[in-house]
Amino acid sequence: MNQIIYKENVKIKAKELSEVFKSSGIKRPSDDLPRLQRMIENSNIIITAWDADKIVGVARAITDYSYCCYLSDLAVDKEYQGKGIGKELIRLTREHISDEVALILLSAPTAMEYYPMIGFEAIDNGFKIARKR
Repeated sequence: MNQIIYKENVKIKAKELSEVFKSSGIKRPSDDLPRLQRMIENSNIIITAWDADKIVGVARAITDYSYCCYLSDLAVDKEYQGKGIGKELIRLTREHISDEVALILLSAPTAMEYYPMIGFEAIDNGFKIARKR
């Protein structure tokens, strides 16, 4: 493993996003490349982690830059998990938005224990209308 390099808002391809989703185990529409492309194009913040020319992590967020920021994806290749990459992606996202903006996310059931370890607090006052596909 080389030194991990972090890049903010560089153009990535849907195929690259698909690969990091698949290698991380996160549940996303990884084979729907047009949908992934729309996810990329409509994000305000995309921070990526790279090992040489391989993308190994991504944080993707939507924000108004003044009150709230929804961290819609945090994915790190399983081979690179446990090395602080996810924590650094979140730190860089927070640095990008400012202290007056709340960072909010929906956790996968398997990551519920991870987020409190890196500074998130659990909330119980949320609601959702689930996507149909």
